[in-house]
Amino acid sequence: MEEMLVPAKDDGIQLYVRNKHPETMPSSAPGRAVLFVHGATYPSETSFDFPLDGLSWMDYIAQHGYDVYLMDVRGYGRSTLPPQMDVPAHQNPPFAETATAARDVEAVVDYILARRKLSKLGLLAWSWGTATSSIYATAHPDRIARLVLYAPLWIRETPSLIAPSGPGPLGAYRAVNRETAYARWMTGVPEHKKAELIPPGWFDQWWHATLASDPVGSKQNPPVVRAPNGVVQDSLQFWSAGKALWDPAKLTMPVLMIQGEWDADCPPYMDRALFPLLVNSPEKRYVMIGEGTHLVMIEKNRMQLFQEVQHFLDEETVK
Repeated sequence: MEEMLVPAKDDGIQLYVRNKHPETMPSSAPGRAVLFVHGATYPSETSFDFPLDGLSWMDYIAQHGYDVYLMDVRGYGRSTLPPQMDVPAHQNPPFAETATAARDVEAVVDYILARRKLSKLGLLAWSWGTATSSIYATAHPDRIARLVLYAPLWIRETPSLIAPSGPGPLGAYRAVNRETAYARWMTGVPEHKKAELIPPGWFDQWWHATLASDPVGSKQNPPVVRAPNGVVQDSLQFWSAGKALWDPAKLTMPVLMIQGEWDADCPPYMDRALFPLLVNSPEKRYVMIGEGTHLVMIEKNRMQLFQEVQHFLDEETVK
């Protein structure tokens, strides 16, 4: 495992990147580089490299012979936290909107390709990350070998679960406490299934690790994880207003769309609307994981998610 800070396209911003790969892997293995891109609220580390029963999703892919990366967009995790996060949220407007986050993805993809002397890599994006990654992939289709859209975000027919609850302008960031995080997670899960969805102890392990990613918010009372509000602003102006931020017809690489049956953040109707629009993907498929939510990767059926994505990644190597 290696950690590094990659300069963003904007001065003064450093993007956190983590890499895992087998010790025996060559320094540049064609077709074996994959980048994880996180969603709207939580950083990459506790989304993709959080070990449960001794194994994270990042570990799982690396153990299959891949050169695996994760990144944090500015304002998340270990990337640069802009000065707007040093003062109360209401003093500044939202930041880290989708277009800016897509530029951060571009900076990291460029870095990985140059570091490994590759022409292409795979993108594995979750939730809001499917929008930031798709913006990049439609602009640079020649650099993306395969695209995984896990819980893809598309035009909304229902309210966003991270939409503001009261009137007034959006601040620079929002704060999420334990109760809010758990309630959002359980939205859409049948009552009689809630107790068995997450194996014992996993939620608390994940929450404490995610809290630790925010050294300021974790010291508040109650402890919180802070997240930029650029995505919330975009949700109101675009997805909830029937406007797309990227054109699915411009995706010309193989695409896998995969999600949980009970996903209330990015419900199945989004996938049903998006999938037919992938008219120029040479290979596309849609997979639903039964009895799973927006966070299948931290639930009892996570191995189904891992195996389906791995099968898709393994089907072709980059030439």
